[in-house]
Formats: sequence, C-alpha cells, structure tokens
Amino acid sequence: MRKLQIEDAEVMRIAIQQEIGRSEESRYDHRLHGLLLVAAGQSCREVAELFGENGTTVQRWVARFEQGGLDALREGERSGRPRTLEAKDWRRLQGDLRKIPRDFGLAATLWDGPVLVEHLRRRYGVDLGVRQCQRLFRHMGFRLRKPRPQIAQSDPLKAAAVKKTPASGATRRRRTVEPG
Repeated sequence: MRKLQIEDAEVMRIAIQQEIGRSEESRYDHRLHGLLLVAAGQSCREVAELFGENGTTVQRWVARFEQGGLDALREGERSGRPRTLEAKDWRRLQGDLRKIPRDFGLAATLWDGPVLVEHLRRRYGVDLGVRQCQRLFRHMGFRLRKPRPQIAQSDPLKAAAVKKTPASGATRRRRTVEPG
C-alpha cells in the first residue's frame, strides 16, 4: 500500500489541533487516543510529539487515568472569572438597557458596546471591554439596532433622486449603444 500524504501537512496539523480544542468531547477523545498509544507501548514523549502536546501533559493524562479511570480524563468544572455584577445589579442593568443612554447622561441615543462600557464604569464601577459588553447584550437577549439613515425622514423628492431603482410606473432611460 502506498503512503498517503496530506498537502500543507503543518497547516492541516494546526487546523486539526484547533478543531480538537473546540469541544469538550473532542478533547476527551484526544486524551483517550493518547492513552491508547501509551498502552500500545509508545512513550509519553513520543505521544506528545505526535499529538503536538507537551510531554508533561501526556504524563498527566496517564496519572489521571491511573488514579480515577476514564472519568478522570473528562474535564471538570472550571470556575472561570467571577461575575462582575451581582444578581441585583444584573437586573438593574437589564432595566437600564430598556431606557435610552441619554437618561443616564450619556451622549448616545442607542446602546452599543462603547456606550455600555461607559455606563458600567459610571453607574456600577465596573470596567469591562467593548467586546465583553457586546457579549453581555447577547447574553441578555438584546440585539444591536442600527439607527435609520436621515434620508428616511427627508423630502420624498430628494429621496427618490438618490434611490438606485426608479419608483414603480416610472419609465427608465435606455442607453443606446452605437456601433463603434
């Protein structure tokens, strides 16, 4: 049987490692495959090189397995970063977002990431980044509303002049092509 090769093997290796890291299940399967190779006689260092891991990481997998079996290879609860807002403040913030930012002395008319950053800093003493504030919107079920362009409230004749498509019933000018 001839040896198969993957084009751009190093790039594909990185992509596969990233895919493994995306879900808890695939990381568990990854550890199982590593243990299977160790059980088949390969050293932790060899498995680590093959899998793109640190040798100590594979040794940890083996130790965890020997102490607690297959369940020990599953990921446990991660505490993560503690919440910056308590439950009562969280509810107050949800109420705040139902009002306009100007009610809180902010210059904006609609909520977005930078406006929420400023509001949290002023009212709650919490410093978060714009991206984290955007995640908060999504987590609370809010979505970004874009302001309507001014043309919508302007003179209908001027608005028609700007439109790309003519109004229904209007005749279109046809361009003639002359032989050259």
